[in-house]
Amino acid sequence: VQLQASGGGLVQAGESLRLSCAASGNIFSFNAMNWYRQTPGKQRELVAGITRGGSTTYADSVKGRSTISRDAAKNTMYLQMNSLKPEDTGVYYCNVLLFGSGPVKNYWGQGTLVTVSS
Repeated sequence: VQLQASGGGLVQAGESLRLSCAASGNIFSFNAMNWYRQTPGKQRELVAGITRGGSTTYADSVKGRSTISRDAAKNTMYLQMNSLKPEDTGVYYCNVLLFGSGPVKNYWGQGTLVTVSS
């Protein structure tokens, strides 16, 4: 599985961004697709996730301001982030989980940088 993240950039507080994660293959074959954020000195943290069945989860820090979605025709996952805050700054990585008879397979994209200025 190859993942290509894009859509990051420099924005001002209060503005919006939409991140994209283009995947090779049928995204509905994945058990879950997630967005993680990493900032210097901190562990990578889950920002939002969506399961094959469409259940979603969000970090408390982005709940109500962000929406995760996917487009099967484009094999792409999105993260719409609104009312951005400086603390949303970080490198955002897309992630895919595949469950099978063996260990869970975990795939990562290359990351896209989001910088929110105050």
